[in-house]
Amino acid sequence: MIVLVTGSRGLVGAALVPTLEAAGHTVRRLSLRGTQKKGLFSEVEGADAVVHLAGENIAARRWTPAQKAEIRDSRVIGTRVLCDALARLTAPPKTFISASAVGIYGDRGDEMLRDDSAPGAGFLAETAVAWEQAADPVRRRGLRVVHLRFGVILSRRGGALAKMLPPFRLGVGGPLGSGRQWFSWVALDDVIGVIQFALATEALRGPVNVVAPNAVTNAEFTSTLGRVLHRPVIFPAPAWALRLLLGEMVDELLLASTRAEPAALTAAGYRFRYPALEPALRALLIASRGSIAIGRSVRYT
Repeated sequence: MIVLVTGSRGLVGAALVPTLEAAGHTVRRLSLRGTQKKGLFSEVEGADAVVHLAGENIAARRWTPAQKAEIRDSRVIGTRVLCDALARLTAPPKTFISASAVGIYGDRGDEMLRDDSAPGAGFLAETAVAWEQAADPVRRRGLRVVHLRFGVILSRRGGALAKMLPPFRLGVGGPLGSGRQWFSWVALDDVIGVIQFALATEALRGPVNVVAPNAVTNAEFTSTLGRVLHRPVIFPAPAWALRLLLGEMVDELLLASTRAEPAALTAAGYRFRYPALEPALRALLIASRGSIAIGRSVRYT
């Protein structure tokens, strides 16, 4: 299979590309720098499937109006340009798999959120809705479209966990705000497994929650991480201090409660390698010392 991958240098893409190549697929890396990518038509021609992962890091810097516009445009305009090019092909790929996020649900308290739950409110929710709608050209063209709504991806190579480890190793980690907000997480190994599964599973389409089946509260997450690292968890970060330090993003990224479940994946037969948090964290810490390879195996029922 010829698979076109955008965002191939990011956290997910960097793990996905060698995994697909090891499985015998031909991978083409595609950059979507700029909103009017020249030569895009010729670059996408001949692909059997597209895995679209490109987008500005939402936590790279404090949210300003300009940064929020960059976050939104990198997802919405980039997806629209790519999908317009794919839809114009005489023989387009059969499958379009695009990143999305559980941030589409907004702050929903204790509500259990399935793949068909309604979107919520807020900047991230509105951005994710527009992001998914930007794939309409290929949907109308008849491609199988899968929107992978990622939870917080856990990896020592980057992302949220990598930022948490230094203070926790120093014994100054703790819950954020009240700690009661739900934290929908997924191990990077399972993210790669889900993408492989989505490429191979014709019945899977539409929104798909890519989260482990056992969401935890922020307080549960921090206490588990402290236990795995053999460090105390006694320094909670109050909401007011987080807002003072990081601004607007705090309420949507750190304090919002999103309790998502992977109903579509479970129904389709995907079997999580790491369904529970503590084994996932222990495996990730071992992997960082080279004894477990990210993305090396995928399990199906």
